[in-house]
Amino acid sequence: MPHAQPPTPPHAPPAPHAHAQPQPQPPSPAPDQDATQAQVQTQAQVQTQAQVQAPAPAARPAAEPDEYPLAAPLPPEAPPADPRTADLATPPAGLKFCVACRAGQVDRDGYCENCGHAQPRERDHMEQELDAVAAVSDRGLRHHRNEDAFAVSSTALSDDSPAVVAVVCDGVSSATRPDEASLAASRAAGESLLAALPRGTHPQQAMHDAILAASDAVNSLADHAPADHEHQPHVNAPACTIVGAVVTPSLLVVGWVGDSRAYWVPVDRSAPPARLTEDDSWAAQMVAAGLMNEAEAYADDRAHAITGWLGADAYELEPHTASFKPDRPGVVIVCTDGLWNYAEGADEMAEVVPHDAAQRPLHSARVLVGHALDGGGHDNVTVAVLPFPAPSQGAGSA
Repeated sequence: MPHAQPPTPPHAPPAPHAHAQPQPQPPSPAPDQDATQAQVQTQAQVQTQAQVQAPAPAARPAAEPDEYPLAAPLPPEAPPADPRTADLATPPAGLKFCVACRAGQVDRDGYCENCGHAQPRERDHMEQELDAVAAVSDRGLRHHRNEDAFAVSSTALSDDSPAVVAVVCDGVSSATRPDEASLAASRAAGESLLAALPRGTHPQQAMHDAILAASDAVNSLADHAPADHEHQPHVNAPACTIVGAVVTPSLLVVGWVGDSRAYWVPVDRSAPPARLTEDDSWAAQMVAAGLMNEAEAYADDRAHAITGWLGADAYELEPHTASFKPDRPGVVIVCTDGLWNYAEGADEMAEVVPHDAAQRPLHSARVLVGHALDGGGHDNVTVAVLPFPAPSQGAGSA
């Protein structure tokens, strides 16, 4: 058996032969094939995951200029004008600017087209003062418009003695266009008195006629219904109440229809005040019939349901008038229920009337309106203040 040679280790070079030339240094052993394949697969997986997770490359931006031209700086903006002091341009004829933003035009419904602010109506608050009479009317805090109206004026009687006139009307809210009714009635009554008194008509008769004139003015506002409604030709026609007073150097005359009132408050508060009118109302009828006392009647929900008014659908017009000859100076308060609801009795009214009312009628009217607003302002409130006796200085009219 031949002698076996020792095995050659793997990858080892064969044993050198005799007389063979020296061989060069063998190269580094090659990496294991399986490890190499695993490394290649791992790198491929990493690259694949990176490609899946990485977002798509954004498009290259367009070439940008090397320089950007600078725009000229804007001039500084002027601060907005204060609408309370700014000299704002007068709007073109027929257009109105908003009282809130002073920029938008007011549409036909009374709202600003720019900011939407509701514009105050002319009748929301009105004041007028003459030498011997003043009146104030306010929309109040609950109603959306003022349905009261007044007219104040002064004139001379046929003997050149002065006469002062005040008329106050309250639109019936359940009727149509009550604001128009009160305005028409107050104007018609005032004009009638100014026409009759200088001609020598007795003030009490002139007041009666003035109420009739006011009634005609309100009746003319009614819309006549079609013939098939001939039994109710003026359903829900415009309607209002009325109260007026005429003061001369010696005489005080009042007239009324409805529940607007007149009060007498003497300058000397030691003398008693008085209510000069009687309401045309459910409560007054209950008291007059002896079915309730005044406190009970006016506490009832039906208390303010009126039984007399001016309007085409009034049952029967019965103007009430009364004449007085006060023996001392005082003031006459002519008002709607928007005031007397907060001072019903004569004593309550006298407590609210300022002591200098005869010298400052406008101030007193403002105080009385403020009293109603402070009390809640649930209704329109209108009041006129007439000092008695009428002053003897020159007469005029307005």
